[in-house]
Amino acid sequence: MDEKTIREKLRTFITHELIRDPHYDLQNDEGIITNGLMDSFSLAEFGVYVEQEFNVYIPDADLTVSKMDTLNQMVARVMRDL
Repeated sequence: MDEKTIREKLRTFITHELIRDPHYDLQNDEGIITNGLMDSFSLAEFGVYVEQEFNVYIPDADLTVSKMDTLNQMVARVMRDL
């Protein structure tokens, strides 16, 4: 699976399931958590989704604001373990 596909799958999941605004124009470098679009519970949901969708386990230590605040960070983390 390529980076573009992963980015679009993550963007869709975040806007549809976590932010619950499918029309939200989520930018690659936008602070998703620091801007209040997601909370820590949503980050846990994100971790479950990544494991189910990509078979990539992200440990709790990596599910933090500093490591997962932007779509770019999330994509890079999934790509690392594919």
